[in-house]
Amino acid sequence: MSRWAIRSRGGRFLAYGTLGWVLEVAFTGLHDFKRYRDPRLPARTSLWMLPIYGLLQPLFEPAHDAMRGRVPVPVRAAAYAAGIFGIEYATGKLLRSALGQAPWDYSEARWNVHGLIRLDYAPYWAVVGLGAERVHDLLTGREADR
Repeated sequence: MSRWAIRSRGGRFLAYGTLGWVLEVAFTGLHDFKRYRDPRLPARTSLWMLPIYGLLQPLFEPAHDAMRGRVPVPVRAAAYAAGIFGIEYATGKLLRSALGQAPWDYSEARWNVHGLIRLDYAPYWAVVGLGAERVHDLLTGREADR
């Protein structure tokens, strides 16, 4: 068993949520630096994002297990991007209904769908999904099986 392994599903839920937060902060800081040239690297996220990213545990892990060793990398990448879009859209719509707005708004982006997803982010989500395979293996101790 790996030193990174977390046996409990709840622990992995928190690990995915925290890692998602960290990646989002890095992405938004770098994105805004590229766009606005702000050397302070301001970044943003929302407290709502921890449970949303945490959904990787109950939703992504079974999908990865089902595709592991059976499905080619490009197909897995596309499946992950589509799945992440689905979760992003559904959680955004739910939060918009409950709160009057989602924590994100892509309405100004060219390839947005109802301001909740950006189709031009598909490559990012594909890479995140493939990276999450490695994280899943680390968190479950499966990297020792490689």
